[in-house]
Amino acid sequence: MNTRITIPAALLGVAAAGGLLYLMHTHLLKPAVAAAPPAPVPVVAGVVAQHDVPIYQNGVGTVIAYNTDVVRAQIQGQLISINFTEGQTVHAGDLLAQIDPRPYQAQIDQFIGNLERDQAQLTNARANLTRYTQLGAKGWATPQLIETQKAQVGQLEAAIKTDQALIEAAKVQLSYTRLTSPIDGVVGIRQIDVGNIISPTTTNGLVVVTQLDPISLIFTLPEGVLPQILGQQQASKTPLSVLAYNQDDTMQLGQGQLTLVNNEILQTTGSIQLKATFPNKSRELWPGELVNARLLVTTRHNGLTVPASVVQQGPNGAYAYVIKPDGTVAIRPLKVAQISDGEALIDSGLKAGEQVVVDGQYRLQAGTHVTILHGEAAEEAAAQQAQQATIP
Repeated sequence: MNTRITIPAALLGVAAAGGLLYLMHTHLLKPAVAAAPPAPVPVVAGVVAQHDVPIYQNGVGTVIAYNTDVVRAQIQGQLISINFTEGQTVHAGDLLAQIDPRPYQAQIDQFIGNLERDQAQLTNARANLTRYTQLGAKGWATPQLIETQKAQVGQLEAAIKTDQALIEAAKVQLSYTRLTSPIDGVVGIRQIDVGNIISPTTTNGLVVVTQLDPISLIFTLPEGVLPQILGQQQASKTPLSVLAYNQDDTMQLGQGQLTLVNNEILQTTGSIQLKATFPNKSRELWPGELVNARLLVTTRHNGLTVPASVVQQGPNGAYAYVIKPDGTVAIRPLKVAQISDGEALIDSGLKAGEQVVVDGQYRLQAGTHVTILHGEAAEEAAAQQAQQATIP
């Protein structure tokens, strides 16, 4: 009987001891785990800057030559020389090709011969008129003879004027045997070779000369910005500045001035055409090139800016992570005016001097503790995060 009672009691004691150990273990471990805070997330930080910020309107445009001329023959003849190299820079008046001048020079010589003949006849006719006039005063020559001689003198004088006009016209024709550049520019591909007959009806002419400096850009903007552009033009009294960038906005190709706001809006697209002129001495702009145009419409004084990577996009729009004094981050909704050249202009949501997260946002949420990286560590972190961002 005692044995039966002792065994259950022993079992009960063992179970009680086990339960006590379990409770002690659970209560001791829980506080230890909860007390260990998560490690701070390393981030790269920046400061909200305040300075004057240019405001641009962005459009797409096509570069066109300031002047383009097709060099054509004004007379017919055989080309005896080509005096340019394709792609060569030429100046107005430079000889580009020579048409055989001999037929036109022969025509001039013929007209000069006619002039000299008529001049000799006029000298003789005037001398006869003088003699007949003297004889008529003495009654030895009839009035009819004198009048006939006067008419002959007038006829020869008219013939001389005609001869002189023909000579001048022939000299003009001779000058057309020299095909010269009408403008400063660059010659293109030669359209005809030496030895061929060229004429005013030759389809492609001799060559195209294109003026590259200055050069023009025609671009479009939404019609809604037209009042702002016109208002700024009236206020500044000076042409607005236009920047030209390549298609991926990585390189500035030139800076010019707005020269024309077209006189009508394109109804099909709801846009307005504008024209700008650029100095192009380095020839970074080329006719037919598609470029991005930035029209400077105003400058915001004391604007707030952050690096473009600070701005994040969420379901509710743009936001940024702001680093608070206690080392945690807060999510701040933003209103962004523009992003240009890696810099975001902030309308609202940030204050000058605040610290914001530039890189490392992918591991953050509101209240996360962060540690700010500096120097090489910041550069390495930015590189790693950029690499991770490219991994799908």
